[in-house]
Amino acid sequence: MTTLSSPISALNRVGKTTAQRFKKLGLETVQDLIFYFPWRYDNFGQKIAIQDIAPGSPVNIVGRIDLIHNKRSFRKRMNITEALVQDESETIKVIWFNQPFITKTLKVGDLVSLAGKASLKDGQIILISPAYEKISDTEPTELIHTQGLTPIYSTTANLSQKQIRYLIKQTIDLGKNISDWLPENIKKKLKLIDLTKALYQIHFPQDEKELRQAKSRLGFAELFLRQLEAQRAKKELADSISPVIRFQKSTTQNFVTSLPFQITDDQKKAAWEILQDLEKGAPMSRLLEGDVGSGKTLVAIIALLNVAKNNARGVLLAPTEILAEQHFATIKKLLGNEDITIGLLTNSQKKISFRQEEKTKLKPQEIINRSQIIIGTHALIQPKLDFPDLALIIVDEQHRFGVKQRQKLLLSPKTKAMPHFLSMTATPIPRSLALAIYGNLTVSLIKNKPQNRQEIITKIVTENERGKAYDFIRQEIETGRQAFVICPLIDPSDRLGVKSVKEEHLRLDKEIFPELTVGLLHGRLKGADKEKIMRDFLDNKTQILVATSVIEVGIDVPNATIMMIEGAERFGLAQLHQFRGRVGRGEKQSYCFLFPQADNENNQKSQERLEALVKHQDGFLLAKEDLKLRGAGEIYGTIQSGYPELKIASLFDYEVIKQAQEEAKILIDQDPELKKYPLIKQKLKSSNEPIHLE
Repeated sequence: MTTLSSPISALNRVGKTTAQRFKKLGLETVQDLIFYFPWRYDNFGQKIAIQDIAPGSPVNIVGRIDLIHNKRSFRKRMNITEALVQDESETIKVIWFNQPFITKTLKVGDLVSLAGKASLKDGQIILISPAYEKISDTEPTELIHTQGLTPIYSTTANLSQKQIRYLIKQTIDLGKNISDWLPENIKKKLKLIDLTKALYQIHFPQDEKELRQAKSRLGFAELFLRQLEAQRAKKELADSISPVIRFQKSTTQNFVTSLPFQITDDQKKAAWEILQDLEKGAPMSRLLEGDVGSGKTLVAIIALLNVAKNNARGVLLAPTEILAEQHFATIKKLLGNEDITIGLLTNSQKKISFRQEEKTKLKPQEIINRSQIIIGTHALIQPKLDFPDLALIIVDEQHRFGVKQRQKLLLSPKTKAMPHFLSMTATPIPRSLALAIYGNLTVSLIKNKPQNRQEIITKIVTENERGKAYDFIRQEIETGRQAFVICPLIDPSDRLGVKSVKEEHLRLDKEIFPELTVGLLHGRLKGADKEKIMRDFLDNKTQILVATSVIEVGIDVPNATIMMIEGAERFGLAQLHQFRGRVGRGEKQSYCFLFPQADNENNQKSQERLEALVKHQDGFLLAKEDLKLRGAGEIYGTIQSGYPELKIASLFDYEVIKQAQEEAKILIDQDPELKKYPLIKQKLKSSNEPIHLE
């Protein structure tokens, strides 16, 4: 007997090979299959008469096969299956390519349902490669491949949509055995359907209304579960004790006055919000969100200064060694007048700076013990290291670090109290996304950039203008400047036809700029090699750096004034804005050149996105444009790779996220141990998403 825990291999028409293909999709049991939701739907509507077909439209017809045969096209070397299908109104020609097996399935006289797009060829309407289903003459046939809303699933090689639909249809009734963990009062209050009904309707909706009902129910449940985790974590934090960091008013004022530049109003506001949180006995959980170059680091330094002056420790985690070193140099310079010891701990650098002196070759634990401010990379996250009196953890670009890694610091054995937590990101995140991803983090926002920052001149460069762009780059480099060149791929790809870093590096190095030093950087290089290449570029030993998106975060090269992006339309606006933010760090005018793929230059959608980047310098505005032009899934993937994807819920539906948060808060306030909700407790326990303690 088939149950929810039965392996897919036990199902009808599934052999060992097919089961392996399902395993590639992460599907091993019947329950996995039922929860494998479609990513889109083809809408073929209800059946129409053949005589009413309009060319170019998706259609569904039902008719009998008058003729069907295979023939060989020697010119194109392919098998062609041709058929004539007739209903009461007309006859239509149907063609399939390289599917000769169809003649074994469909015979003359068979009643069939066909769905596809009608094409006009030589003045005749035909159907090319439509989906098909045989209809029984003797008993009712439920059509799942060719009528109405037809589910389309993400799949892998040699696993067809028909196979997936067939197996889900075979097992969907077992959905009634899955416990509906969503409380009845919430379902009633929000008018949500039961889980069994939602599971059926998400796979086989009769119409748009049923699909909306299913998406509402399943999407809310996903967000509700995430918010339950966040609310439980928030309650845990509220019950925890954190070090009280008293605001050092005169020290902070003297520091701000001594700065060689003017601090912005947004920086002041964000710093004050953080300093107020640090004075509370409960752990701070805050996200500091600021556009590229908005000055988040200075706000972090103000917080670290206050921690040090309270005789406590602060840690700043950076995603790369070079960025950690840059933070170390900046903090050492800006806090030079203060009697504060600063440590740097990366895989290759172990040093400590105190009272204008510097010591190296120290053991990691010694650096920690003697420093009030510790800057480092993943090298700080080691079980053998302890952080006594740790009061504040700051993570730069926190999605580059795993949740469990961050928790190792938060729960250090020698830490008597829970440290305060500050996360920083340069990626503009709409408020709904911040709420859904971070759950219990309070957001501080820096929108204004420092006054001395020039706007980066951004231009779309066509293939005809490529030569001029190269001449301009050469002129800039001759004056001592440097340039980045970004490509979407590491290796060449005939299929995608876009430039790779390897071939572009070779071309620029040998043909275009043979007199210059051209570096190559991509994700497959070893960590030490990446660091050396980045360091050579930072030291101007390399004039041009050809790279993939690995440079999106973690390098600050004030001397670089040109950002050239190949295949620019293949990146999201938020990511392009991040690339652009790698230049314009110094006083010199900087430029960003967008090179669309040659055959994409006239693509209207791509052009709109690139023009938005030319027009706007504001990352938050660009995030909204990206959402409008690309859609939530793509942006979410770009912004937060490393966080679990949601299957159904929209991360940009603020109202539903807020609703899920409110209901989760009510439930956790009433029953923090979930004693009345064993199904929810079980669901949270089995969920793969860890609770964000920070």
